[in-house]
Amino acid sequence: MRIGISLPVRELQSDLGAIRAFAQTADELGYTHLRVPDQVLRPDSGYVHEPLTLLAYVAAITQRIELVPSVVVLPSRQTVLVAKQAAELDVLSGGRLRLGIGVGPSAEEYRALGADFQTRGDRCEEQMSLLKQLWTQPTVEFDGRWDRVSGAGLNPLPVQRPIPLWIGAQSVPIPRIRRRIGRLADGWFVLCTPVEFPAIQADILRAAETAGRSPQDIGTEAGVAVVGPREAEWRDRVAGWRRAGLSHVCLRTLGGGLDAQGHLDTMQRVYGEVGGVGIGD
Repeated sequence: MRIGISLPVRELQSDLGAIRAFAQTADELGYTHLRVPDQVLRPDSGYVHEPLTLLAYVAAITQRIELVPSVVVLPSRQTVLVAKQAAELDVLSGGRLRLGIGVGPSAEEYRALGADFQTRGDRCEEQMSLLKQLWTQPTVEFDGRWDRVSGAGLNPLPVQRPIPLWIGAQSVPIPRIRRRIGRLADGWFVLCTPVEFPAIQADILRAAETAGRSPQDIGTEAGVAVVGPREAEWRDRVAGWRRAGLSHVCLRTLGGGLDAQGHLDTMQRVYGEVGGVGIGD
């Protein structure tokens, strides 16, 4: 199981020294991936950097760690521009991007970005198909409901062809979301309980098989807080997710009121303790 960590940007805010230290320490320790959130414009967004921009900075100061925005609200953004930004980040990082995407819950954010909230699910599926073409073909012919590309493509193409697309959705119990993951995604962020997981995962894998895909092609990642109200449970939760067969877990130091040094100390401590449940294997 691959074990990553979330960059606590809501608490580190614009302390670039703290962000740099956290990202580089995670990289040097051996965490497999680094996750950052996305919110463009919401009343309750808190302190959140634009993820692709932030990860371009992180790419320049790290060597090995995988870069994971989780999740970009894809239908609120222009598809070709996201494709270009993601491809550029993948090139600049040497092929370390795993792009988390979702449809988002905020109609207000969609309006502010000039996008249609009501069609976001359909548009997301079309966008995923176009993104894969743009990341693998030098010249694309695509005539969709929302996007049209003819006789053009990205240059440079990304290192990964295509860049992995992972879906995150609070509404994953909805059958359509499960089918979307099974048909189109390389993995999904497990935003459900361990009790709910087996049935949801079974539906996703059935959808994958129906689409002619191997179930092994679809990864799974859950988040586990190592501070705050559930701090005492985190080791058991990581071990439980490993027994459930998850491919990835992401640890979180956010939510315990830590300062910058506290985040570093906690990250280092839990890395040493998590070895017993298997990191990176």
